[in-house]
Amino acid sequence: MHNATVSPMDRTLLREHLAARGEPPYRAAQVWEWAARGAAGYDEMTNLPGGLRAELERDVPFSTLQVEQEAQARDGTAKTLFRTHDGHPVEAVLMRYRNGRRSLCLSSQSGCPLTCTFCATGQMAFGRNLTASEILDQALRFRRLEPVNHAVFMGMGEPMLNLDAVLEGARALPDIGITSRRTTISTVGWLPGLRRFVDEVEEPVRLALSLHAPSDELRSELMPVNTRYPLADVLAECLRYYELRRRKVFVEYVMLAGVNDRVEQARALAALLDPKAFKVNLIPYNPTGMFTGSTRKAIAAFRDVLAAARVPVTVRLTRGRDIAAACGQLAAEPRAHTRLPAIV
Repeated sequence: MHNATVSPMDRTLLREHLAARGEPPYRAAQVWEWAARGAAGYDEMTNLPGGLRAELERDVPFSTLQVEQEAQARDGTAKTLFRTHDGHPVEAVLMRYRNGRRSLCLSSQSGCPLTCTFCATGQMAFGRNLTASEILDQALRFRRLEPVNHAVFMGMGEPMLNLDAVLEGARALPDIGITSRRTTISTVGWLPGLRRFVDEVEEPVRLALSLHAPSDELRSELMPVNTRYPLADVLAECLRYYELRRRKVFVEYVMLAGVNDRVEQARALAALLDPKAFKVNLIPYNPTGMFTGSTRKAIAAFRDVLAAARVPVTVRLTRGRDIAAACGQLAAEPRAHTRLPAIV
């Protein structure tokens, strides 16, 4: 069992402060329990002494992140731009669905060092890894708005480059209302972290692979990481995950017109993927300036080839495109087209 007794703020600062006051160790757990239930601040934590609440308010910031801008899309998707204490930008997204699903897209880094060509995050300067508290604070910001029940680590950054903090954050998400089975960690195929994930993660956290091309030649053009860790090695590790866990790997495949969306490329992708182990999500391309998205007809034809080969396949519903909150669009700069100044 992993201890999920973590605080939403700087944990070291909180523990040092509580220890200096002679407070019992369970005080940190009390603070986390309130935060995980959506408390907006220390003043709501009624089982803490009033003097302690006032002192914490003064000396221990409730959040490790500062909200810089918030926006809401026509479809209900919400996006928040945060700043870390040292000025690094971070974006996170809440996706609302009619069936009651409330899914968070969380970031693991400010920016990303892996520079995938179709992703806006890869075009911005890389800042640093986020701490587990900074990851959790993204989730807590949306939890204060409403209950949440799913999370994907598909925001800024490569989670496998920051695996310890990502796993610490993911292991605390059930306290917020997001079980491990409803948590997905994505990778572009960073093999050292992926191997650790397969070997070490006992919880039923789901794995997603950003694939986007059926050949090493094309994938290396789109995703420079492929030159270091080629497709065969990455897919072998994903198969090992399936064999050990008996859980399918979700394959993310962004549809780029004239680049990776031809029928013969669909056939090549189907030949790569064991239908027992993989499920493909085709992602309509969200504009970031580099490519043109595939037509609906091309996406449908691609999907039909995979389905005929019995590879499970769906076309992802695009959400939040009008506020640049959709897949691949997070770039952490305030934008003039945001629809609402704040969500409170």
